[in-house]
Amino acid sequence: MLSRRNVRVKVMQVLYALSKDEAATEKHGKQYYNDSIERSFDLYLLNLNHLVSSTEFVLEDAKRRKEKHLPTEEDKNFSIRLYNNPIIKHIANNDAFLEAIRKRKLKISANDKDINRKYYYEFAKTPEFKAFMALDSIDFTSSKDVLLHFYKSLTKSELFNEQMEDYSPTWLDDKSLVIGAIKKTLKNPEPQADFFNAYFPDKETVEEFGSELLHKCIKADKELFEIIEPKLTNWDADRVAAIDMLLLKMAVCELIYFPSIPTKVTINEFVDISKIYSTPKSKEFINGILDKLMKLLEKEGRIKKKGRGLID
Repeated sequence: MLSRRNVRVKVMQVLYALSKDEAATEKHGKQYYNDSIERSFDLYLLNLNHLVSSTEFVLEDAKRRKEKHLPTEEDKNFSIRLYNNPIIKHIANNDAFLEAIRKRKLKISANDKDINRKYYYEFAKTPEFKAFMALDSIDFTSSKDVLLHFYKSLTKSELFNEQMEDYSPTWLDDKSLVIGAIKKTLKNPEPQADFFNAYFPDKETVEEFGSELLHKCIKADKELFEIIEPKLTNWDADRVAAIDMLLLKMAVCELIYFPSIPTKVTINEFVDISKIYSTPKSKEFINGILDKLMKLLEKEGRIKKKGRGLID
């Protein structure tokens, strides 16, 4: 589920935290990094669990309508199809999914259930919900479409985003990837029993790339700074934004120590990350410095790419 860019951001955040805590060690950094990876997967499971829990309130709504003294035609024709459909049923009754929720302590609290009730009743007012309920019959496509609309309404809710941020400070960083994973889950017509494991961050991205990038940046911190400092023409190294310096160090680390990653990819990635996490002028600054450093390192023979990462 996690992309290399997402992992780069997590490594950047760990390095920043370490730079602010003199007592923190590489061991602390690795633990923080691993916890961040786990929370990303938890966010996927938690989003899915909230969606399922929210659909359950159609059962309460149906009961309320049935008990009305003067039910409307809409009340009489109301059904529990939002919850009683193959997609939700597969998740709600999936023992492996429920066990993962239990083990990772992601069970929805009573307070959260009250909030999920609000999500349901808000969605029940929408044209998408009413159109779904008006269908003569439902199939996988109609069930998928209404659930995608429901999930979209959740992710746009300020309250829902606050819930996710309360659980994990990385929610805004992970949000787009979690949303993508949830969409793929809902669109899968033949899910496996352990369907959710397909979205656990893969070893190559998390360990062989992310963990190694973190280790190399910590170990070679002084060396990386000494490479960068001479190229800071008209810039005092102490006045360079902390995030910009971290991004420069990470980028140089990739250029030197990761032979399979093309130089252009590295530079583009860190310039793009700077657009989100640093100052408005950072992208030009980082792009310019990295271009100079790449040419220097190539001239010195310190950039050695291979395979699909060959310099072009």
